[in-house]
Amino acid sequence: MPTDFDAHFTAFLESTVNLKQHRLDQLDARVSAITNAFKKDAQMGSLYKEHLPQGSWAHRTIIDPVTEYDEFDADILLHLENVPEWNDNPKMYLQQVRAAFKRTSQYKDKLKRKNRCVRISYANDCHVDVVPAITLENGNQAIIFYRDNVFEDTNPVGFADWMKERDDISGGQLRRVIRLLKWLRDFKNTFTCPSVILTVMLGGRVQFWDPQTAYSDTPTALVHLLEALHTWLDAYLGSPPLDDPSCPGVSFSHRWDDPTIIANFKSKIADYARWAREAYDLQGVDDAAALTAWQKLFGPEFAADEVKAARNDIVAAKVTRELAARVTVLPPAEIAPDEEFIHDRYPVSAPRYSANIEATIINLPRNNFLRKRRVVAKSRELQFNLRTDTPEPYEVLWKVRNHGPEAARVPGGLRGQIRIGGNKTRNVHNESTLYRGSHYVEAYVVKDDMVVASDHHTVTIE
Repeated sequence: MPTDFDAHFTAFLESTVNLKQHRLDQLDARVSAITNAFKKDAQMGSLYKEHLPQGSWAHRTIIDPVTEYDEFDADILLHLENVPEWNDNPKMYLQQVRAAFKRTSQYKDKLKRKNRCVRISYANDCHVDVVPAITLENGNQAIIFYRDNVFEDTNPVGFADWMKERDDISGGQLRRVIRLLKWLRDFKNTFTCPSVILTVMLGGRVQFWDPQTAYSDTPTALVHLLEALHTWLDAYLGSPPLDDPSCPGVSFSHRWDDPTIIANFKSKIADYARWAREAYDLQGVDDAAALTAWQKLFGPEFAADEVKAARNDIVAAKVTRELAARVTVLPPAEIAPDEEFIHDRYPVSAPRYSANIEATIINLPRNNFLRKRRVVAKSRELQFNLRTDTPEPYEVLWKVRNHGPEAARVPGGLRGQIRIGGNKTRNVHNESTLYRGSHYVEAYVVKDDMVVASDHHTVTIE
């Protein structure tokens, strides 16, 4: 009987890669203590508005330390009241947050000011990065970049929404693949890449037209996303575009701009994509050789005794579920009556270029970017602007797909047809918000009779 490699990856994640629950509980307690200490500070406590997890902690891609010398880390956004007299000198926020913790007995010796945060370190265990943020007069949320003494737009909730949207498209596999790549980074120590950059690059490679084959299980998703990442990186001589999908006009490129580091990363991703494909193609043909090939990527821990034992338990539970499912009648996939799919028109593969849909709410005086608002009311007008670095000439196809009972009650209300060009220009499409529900808009960039870039944007109407 062939080895169930999806179960093996699940066991490897659960026993080796994922941050253990007791450490997550400890992290919750430490963050509560940190924020409570800040709120009690006589000088700064009154500025506290809220705190939010962000980064790997918020995205559920945080991993266990790989060696005894590694730490796990978590970021929290510390939302403060706007202090107008500090806004011409933004680094005051970071200085004053550090000063507040410096006044406490429990944190005064654990502090380090970084460019965007105050780091609180717990020796040989973990560190918590406290990132001050304020809401500017224009309604945008901003953090502080100390070195240049400037504000930077941020949208951690919108970024988390984008991450969840991509993870949902992949059936939950994106988060698993990000964790595996972060573990590979820390285990191999052959490349350097910040977690947020990995998340942007891998999330941007998730495509929505064929989830059944591309993301059917973890090894399939890993190979697919590694190869897609390699194909995309190969299209750029230097740094690839690293736009923040949650903030228009904001890029992460300045956080990862060393040409030597980027060139090395591209080389290693090419190697690891090839190794993963070799291991994947051996599955079911020569399982012993496949296991050895996967160990070439992930080391001996991938076949450790505890992983094998966990894998056996997972397989046994899976068999039980499959037997129960045989007597369950599953509904067919939901397809609208007139829905069309891009793969029926053009060949689709790993896109070679970048595409990003920016959705704005028309006639909203400020803070009109949909990923910041998260939801939109009925009877509003939306504009979807597709930005792409695909070289001319190319054409753009658009698809709007509605869901929910309100849309379903109207003949043709679910939509799903694909049309050439937006209804304003090739790259601009406007829509009215008519029906409550969670809908989406997709755009496909076609060049030389092939889809070379695409994007997907969820629209939630309340």
